[in-house]
Amino acid sequence: MPTLNNSQKRHLKALAHHRKPVVIIGAGGLTPAVMHEILLALDHHELVKIRINTEEREDREAMIVEICEAAEATLVQRIGHIATLFRRNLDSPRIELP
Repeated sequence: MPTLNNSQKRHLKALAHHRKPVVIIGAGGLTPAVMHEILLALDHHELVKIRINTEEREDREAMIVEICEAAEATLVQRIGHIATLFRRNLDSPRIELP
């Protein structure tokens, strides 16, 4: 996972503010199909919001860590049930970081 400095995180948070969650993880949890959709969304958008519909905070935290490690993505921010992730697309970058 690449690290982002504070100005890069602030820039990504501003870009993500008006976006809606692209992937929603329901009661079935983090299945291989859901993980595949997250990877596709990161390839296409680079910056994605994910809604995790579990009540337990520890379960959400564990899922976010698992997703970040599996997708080699960086957690930009987490607010409640929504996590914002960033992964640069090396073939065709869409977002320019400061």
